[in-house]
Amino acid sequence: MAGEYRTAITTEGTLERRVQDRVSVLALQVEEEIDRVIDQACQSAAMRDAARYAALNGGKRLRPALTLLCAKACGGTEADALPAAAAVELVHAFSLVHDDLPCMDDDDLRRGRPTLHVHAGEATALLAGDAMLNAAYWALATRVPDATIASNQIRELAGACARMIDGQALDTLGGFDKVLSTDEARLRRIHQWKTGALLSAACRMGAISARASDTHLAAISDYALSLGLMFQVVDDLIDVEQPTEQAGKRTGKDADAGKLTFPGVLGVEASRAEVGRLLDKSLCSLEPLEQSGGDLADLARVLASRTR
Repeated sequence: MAGEYRTAITTEGTLERRVQDRVSVLALQVEEEIDRVIDQACQSAAMRDAARYAALNGGKRLRPALTLLCAKACGGTEADALPAAAAVELVHAFSLVHDDLPCMDDDDLRRGRPTLHVHAGEATALLAGDAMLNAAYWALATRVPDATIASNQIRELAGACARMIDGQALDTLGGFDKVLSTDEARLRRIHQWKTGALLSAACRMGAISARASDTHLAAISDYALSLGLMFQVVDDLIDVEQPTEQAGKRTGKDADAGKLTFPGVLGVEASRAEVGRLLDKSLCSLEPLEQSGGDLADLARVLASRTR
């Protein structure tokens, strides 16, 4: 079946349009859920407005789409996975708002428009990030009817947040374990945590909502690990190869800041080869899901070739 995933490709443009259409439909459902969560979890108008600015205007909606697709692939429904999808996207939005602050990456452009701290001020951005993180757990605690599933998803998201924060700390402050003796090892550790952890949680939380079997949960987990790292390698390539207008955010900033990147450590061509290797690995991981993994395979292929 993995071989079929690798060869069952139409033209690249047709595949991309099909996946974009599918994700757009899922995004509408997620955005409606996020809007409901923000309205109920954020008590002040200022926080509701700031959270909506950060979470509801633009973005790929990759993580919540993965949550819903993984739920469907494991025999569940999109409706059952909606609170988890909203929670994952709220955590992602919180992380972007805080990453963009002057004390962190000091970015002034996100998703093609001013970052939240530029739009509304640093204090508002800091508090809105806190509010979105809280709203994510509120969504799982109050909108998931099955207490066991809610508890498992909260545990999954909390673990991912811890690794994401640690990855950001390593990227910003250093302090690597002594066993990580090479730049490549340090780079992989950063992004397995900073980027990969939340992507993995998005996939696993979808599977958990579907009460996935151990076999299917393991397949989803392996898929997510490869996909998360592949996503970051592609992101690093975009940063060195695409103009700001195409990427929707300021490019070249990581190299300017002296941060470790895959093109900087491996070179551009080796980074492209790594994308191919990780894509193949993610597709092979879907074999236990048989035909139900087709949407996940298509999404992986589109993410491998994205330019923004």
